[in-house]
Amino acid sequence: MNFQFVRSLFPILVGAMLSHFIPTANADEPLIFISAFAAGDKGGIHAFQLESKTGHLKPVHQTAGVENPFFLAVSKDQKFLYSIHAKTFGGKDHEQVAAYQIEGRTGKLKLLNRQSARGTAACYLDVDATGKSVLVANYSTGSVASLPVQADGSLAESASFVQHAGSSVNGARQKEPHAHCIVVSPDNRFVFAADLGLDQVLSYRLDAKTAKLSPNAPPFAKSPAGAGPRHLTFHPNGKRVYVINELSNSVTVFDYDTQAGKLTETQTISTVPPDFKGTSHCADLKITPNGRFLYGTNRGHDSIAAYRIGDDGKLTLIGIEPSLGKGPQNLAIMPGGELLLCANMPSNNVVMFRIDSQTGGLKSVGEPIAITSPSCIMVLPTSN
Repeated sequence: MNFQFVRSLFPILVGAMLSHFIPTANADEPLIFISAFAAGDKGGIHAFQLESKTGHLKPVHQTAGVENPFFLAVSKDQKFLYSIHAKTFGGKDHEQVAAYQIEGRTGKLKLLNRQSARGTAACYLDVDATGKSVLVANYSTGSVASLPVQADGSLAESASFVQHAGSSVNGARQKEPHAHCIVVSPDNRFVFAADLGLDQVLSYRLDAKTAKLSPNAPPFAKSPAGAGPRHLTFHPNGKRVYVINELSNSVTVFDYDTQAGKLTETQTISTVPPDFKGTSHCADLKITPNGRFLYGTNRGHDSIAAYRIGDDGKLTLIGIEPSLGKGPQNLAIMPGGELLLCANMPSNNVVMFRIDSQTGGLKSVGEPIAITSPSCIMVLPTSN
């Protein structure tokens, strides 16, 4: 036997064996990033690949060294991911926004740099359509900021900073502003920030070239008193905005004037059963790609409220499904609209549901996935 020949084959044989154990990503299947909202070694960003036929999430990589990554955002070209980064979330020091390069479909992230979020308890990020602006909302200090994106995907220092001011009717939660989300309009002309402390959805104009924000006229739309607007999303047709209200456990529907960037309230509907007497606080909402169904989370009631969206944009309750975990924090719907993921943060699990294409009803699929404090789910549909 030629031992030199056998020796030369050893690396090839080992590589072939390992390929059966090391997950590899398929460019034709969605890549999913889920943040673990924790400090130190427990924190991080997990990457999974969805196997559409089975509904199984296959782990492909875990990025460590990410402190308390409460929220994530991905650029439209799927080349960069941005994350909240904070050694002590909501402490005296301002959080940071971290920029990562997404290394193909491997699920690996390469840290580019970090910049100040200009506030504390930074809780939401969005990237504009050009990929030139990253927007951040700061809950504790009640402010928003915009950060220019450089050619390599890294972040420059903030181009705009806006400090919200005022209060509302809930003495315990609304003594001061609490910016809870910031979302760019589909046409990339406006930016909307839901402020829980003010009961307002503030409107800004966005200069995409400079990443600068300026107040719009009108500067805000009012939510119902004491509602506590938290997250918002646009209908796929771009004509309506839906806001989930943390304090009143409800969803408010707004008609959207695309020319003026103006919101007009048309409906507010509860997310919990009429006979529910416990304590619950809404968190997130998502709409199916076809614009037919909306889902919102109840933390405390620990459920997902499902609605049918009418031709006029108004909501009709389909049902309220248990989230199969405590404190459902964040939702994501797969590009085809057939599957919904729910991150139950206090329960340390992520649950998948199949969406009935006719009724909008939810049915759980497979076993929950164990992840430390999952707080945000971001989906990359397919490779470019």
